[in-house]
Amino acid sequence: MFDSLSEKLQNVFMRLRGKGRVTEADVNEAVREVRLALLEADVSLPVVRDFIGRIREKALGVEVLESLQPWQQVIDIVYKEMVALLGQEQAPLNVASTPPTIIMLCGLQGTGKTTLAAKLGTYLKKQGHRPLLVACDIYRPAAIKQLQVLGEQAELPVYALPEGQRKGPPSIARMAVEHARQQANDFVILDTAGRLAIDDELMDELGQMRAFVQPHEVILVVDAMVGQDAVNFAEQFHKRLALTGFVMTKLDGDTRGGAALSIRAVTGVPIKFIGTGEKLDALEPFYPDRMAQRILGMGDILSLIEKAQEAVDEKKAAVLEAKLRENRFDFNDLLEQLDQMKKLGPIENLLKLIPGVNGKMLEGMNLDPKVMERRKAIILSMTPQERANPAIINASRRRRIAAGCGQSVHEVNQLLNDFEQMRRMMRTLMQQVPGAKPNKLPSVRKLPGALKKMSRGQSKGWFFRQ
Repeated sequence: MFDSLSEKLQNVFMRLRGKGRVTEADVNEAVREVRLALLEADVSLPVVRDFIGRIREKALGVEVLESLQPWQQVIDIVYKEMVALLGQEQAPLNVASTPPTIIMLCGLQGTGKTTLAAKLGTYLKKQGHRPLLVACDIYRPAAIKQLQVLGEQAELPVYALPEGQRKGPPSIARMAVEHARQQANDFVILDTAGRLAIDDELMDELGQMRAFVQPHEVILVVDAMVGQDAVNFAEQFHKRLALTGFVMTKLDGDTRGGAALSIRAVTGVPIKFIGTGEKLDALEPFYPDRMAQRILGMGDILSLIEKAQEAVDEKKAAVLEAKLRENRFDFNDLLEQLDQMKKLGPIENLLKLIPGVNGKMLEGMNLDPKVMERRKAIILSMTPQERANPAIINASRRRRIAAGCGQSVHEVNQLLNDFEQMRRMMRTLMQQVPGAKPNKLPSVRKLPGALKKMSRGQSKGWFFRQ
């Protein structure tokens, strides 16, 4: 997400870094390029004007131009203004003093409301809550069935109107809330039908539902791919329903991201979550400061640490650390690490959270997950003895392993070479950072340099290379 905007802004700042002294003309040129980058990212024109006006005013101050490193001051100004544009602080869900907390999802057709209901339920379940999903979309064919299937996948209860009964969505919502009280569900998530803001009848239905159940959150689900149109209908929904928050979906497929930058500035309503993929766990709380850091190429270390802490078992991490230091890391350990990496999400998304790593740097690395699966197949074709001691894998064993997994001997050789190269690199990193823990993100400053070496060919793509 924001790949195009991030790349353009980083190029602007890189040119500023190359100047020993920054003049007023340099600042004006940089501000002009930032303005073009924002417009190309589909940020609405009024938002861009206000944003650029504030940056220009602050960046042309005497304390900036006459400072020792004015380019750093300019970047800091852009960062702070972008954080302010995105909402300053993370906006948590409004929680009822007496359960259940009621969350009403609304939006246009095809924005992913039903999937989001299951994602939000999954997120709340991880936090120790007992959410109830409610099927209030009685108009779209198979909408109820879709929510029930997603509920089964997430192991979440789903309330739907019993067969043979005919009631409108407001009545279904009221019955579901009463059911939640009886079943001790502390969150109720209402999945409503998609509608246009100009459809008075359906909008009135949402208004009636709000009056019936008095939700603590009225969240508009916005497809990031829509662009500036998202701002227009967000304003209309807000006027009719007094929204309390937004969720931006499909940010993994939108390289511009202008809607996310515009929507909060135009409506004043905070973005509460972002959807970053199709899986049920691909939902993240929205942190304005972290998002600004990602856009400006500063990385997002806190999010990376949180993801690692969710996936890494501390006891296993301690064992792994000892093995790395003693050079006893084997294929069994690698298989275990690959399974943990799957929980963290796509590897390219994780690498982008590291400061200094951008999309261009990752272009030289083959991060295709299918390659990883083929490599796993080779490892699984080895005997337990071979996985524990790769040094014994001679030519005849390599031929047998290749035949067992349907790969070529060349691919087996490539895996063994890459594995040994990876072991050396990991051992070097551990030696550079004495006492570092694998689950505590050692030597963040040194990781971009190591990745640059990998992308230049020394360790290019190691495990993911075809």
